[in-house]
Amino acid sequence: MSIAKIKFSGKQLEEEVKVDMASGTVEHGGLSYELKKLSLGAPISGTIYGTLLNYSGVVEAMESTFYELPYNKPPQGPVLYIKPINTVIGYGVPIPLPEDVSELEVGAALGVVMGKSATRVREDQALDYVAGYTVVNDVSIPHSSVYRPAIKQKARDGFCPVGPWVIDKDAVTDPNALEISVFVNGELRQQNTTANLIRPVSRLISEITDFMTLQSGDVLLVGVPECAPLVKAGDHIRIEISGVGSLENQVVHEQY
Repeated sequence: MSIAKIKFSGKQLEEEVKVDMASGTVEHGGLSYELKKLSLGAPISGTIYGTLLNYSGVVEAMESTFYELPYNKPPQGPVLYIKPINTVIGYGVPIPLPEDVSELEVGAALGVVMGKSATRVREDQALDYVAGYTVVNDVSIPHSSVYRPAIKQKARDGFCPVGPWVIDKDAVTDPNALEISVFVNGELRQQNTTANLIRPVSRLISEITDFMTLQSGDVLLVGVPECAPLVKAGDHIRIEISGVGSLENQVVHEQY
């Protein structure tokens, strides 16, 4: 059993629970519950920052374009964006497919949840500022450019499932050695590992906090691996990150 923070639907604050990832159960108040039978909200409260171009496979696939206009050279630092609050949903909540879109891109990402304010943090001390880790689906409408903010493609309502919990950082021995698997309708469609990060977790935190403060509760997405699966209405998505948990959601047609 591991210690985690979870947010029950209708509750304002996260609560501490014990989780058994192997059996998919949650222990709370002396009782045991099946995860799939719980109604949960996203177990985070801060700003979510995404990171582009942080997997070696992504950079290798795009490397030739870095020397074209408008920049003519590869990025020198982390490339960030924000997933605003309207995008955030919890475990089991449907992901809306806009009526003018045929497919969505699954963005399997490790979410690093900050435990205290971090400014100009040294790399060798960066993990001291982390509270825990969660699973995030950085959903987007497929697009090719990384040179301008993809707000219309990445900041739609319901485009950032998070959960099912924030696992305590002590349960994760090395955040740079976690297997990431994406299943669509039970079929394995993507597999990668955080060992392929260009900027490992500590270095990423250090470089970002060199120019901006990460607050307690903020979530840093370390990146999305190459070959992200495409999904359509009716598809069931399960993202597994070893030692962190499994996030499940289904794509449905958007309704107003």
